[in-house]
Amino acid sequence: MTDQTLSPSHAGPGAGVPVDGLRASVGRNFAATVAELKDLVAIPGIAWDAFDPAALDRSAAAVADLVRGLGLEDVQVLRVNKDDGTPGGPAVVARKRARPGHPTVVLYAHHDVQPPGDPALWETEPFAAVEKGGRLFGRGAADDKAGIMAHIGAMRAVQEVLGADFGLGVTLFIEGEEEAGSPTFRTFLQTHRELLAGDVIVVADSANWKVGVPALTTSLRGLADGTVEVRVLDHAVHSGMFGGPILDAPTLLARLIATFHDDAGSVAIEGLATGEHAVLDYPEAAFRADAAVVDGATLAGTGSITSRLWDKPALSIIGMDIPSVAMSSNTLLPAARAKVSLRLAPGQDPQAAMAALAAHVHKHAPFGARVTFTPGEAGQPFATDTRAPAARTALWALGESWGVPAVESGMGGSIPFIADLNEVFPSAQILVTGVEDPDSRAHSANESLHLGDFEKAITAEALLLAAMNRPAAG
Repeated sequence: MTDQTLSPSHAGPGAGVPVDGLRASVGRNFAATVAELKDLVAIPGIAWDAFDPAALDRSAAAVADLVRGLGLEDVQVLRVNKDDGTPGGPAVVARKRARPGHPTVVLYAHHDVQPPGDPALWETEPFAAVEKGGRLFGRGAADDKAGIMAHIGAMRAVQEVLGADFGLGVTLFIEGEEEAGSPTFRTFLQTHRELLAGDVIVVADSANWKVGVPALTTSLRGLADGTVEVRVLDHAVHSGMFGGPILDAPTLLARLIATFHDDAGSVAIEGLATGEHAVLDYPEAAFRADAAVVDGATLAGTGSITSRLWDKPALSIIGMDIPSVAMSSNTLLPAARAKVSLRLAPGQDPQAAMAALAAHVHKHAPFGARVTFTPGEAGQPFATDTRAPAARTALWALGESWGVPAVESGMGGSIPFIADLNEVFPSAQILVTGVEDPDSRAHSANESLHLGDFEKAITAEALLLAAMNRPAAG
């Protein structure tokens, strides 16, 4: 090693790690890392069918060029076909083989991004990264092109500081269709199982507790979604001639939607798992500010804020098919549809939750209307064993980089592909990290990245890689 400086706190997971040298290396290269992130943000790589696939190909090529700069072996842009035979999104895969006796870590992120949405809601151009107030604004600046650059920045630092002593195996896996639901993810893992196998998998696609406080995401809610259609007529009829004895489909759909929650706002679907395990405090005032809750609106559910976010189901209506106000006419609408998104507590089987959701909508069919439920995506919840060596090392690295203890944080969201990683690589330890904070606004207008925490995230990952750079136990 070129730098053996150790701080007095280095015992256990951090023993022998050149903390000062790694931190300095990240700092020296940080401006260049941010510039490269800006270049990635400028490429509107969106994996949805409605967008130009050429931009997604350019995004993958740009990531591959950055990875080649690390000197890794076999830098490849790979894809597999979807069920309908069309190609999936382009993934970048590269690896550095482990020295005999050393473990291998897989570093995951994704280069595709969400569509920008309504441009009028953005204060800057979505695909032109802009620094303002210590943050970098742009689509993908946080989710998840910063995750890519955290991996690349950490690898650069470890290679620079450890040099020939860097025996850890590293595989970079940068997916190209995560925001489109990862439709070929499982097939991709099975096709390239040997290439992607590792002892530890770091998924850089989550968030920290808040600016200045790092977090290891130790639980994720699962997901079950589907589409509900309510039909009351074979075709539309005049609302004046027939209104009164017949309730229109949107009204009936509204009555059905109202049955999803009880009077306190808790999910009222029978058979769903629930818990009250979260111990971290999330003050209501802070939550309301982070979530931009309007004054006077009452929060839903019971129990602590964190238990409602992490340990209990949550149901949202995320889309509806009814005419817009501008296109409305005086007719009784025969049918209306809604997309239902149900987040699941850890321990909940997604297929059982899907069945419970279907049973609920049929049981509560309003006024005898014909109700149809079409199942959608299902994803398993996730929980980390924080007693495992990789998790303990990650918590040390985060705390060392930020200078404050890392939080073991649940996450209200879902990352369904983690279940695929668990099933295809059952012996791997999975760590979910990230660069976002409560104001990153991923998927929304004015997405941004806190640059100070971004530098700390790169340093933390460099420390993690250096700490794992030792022969595997046994």
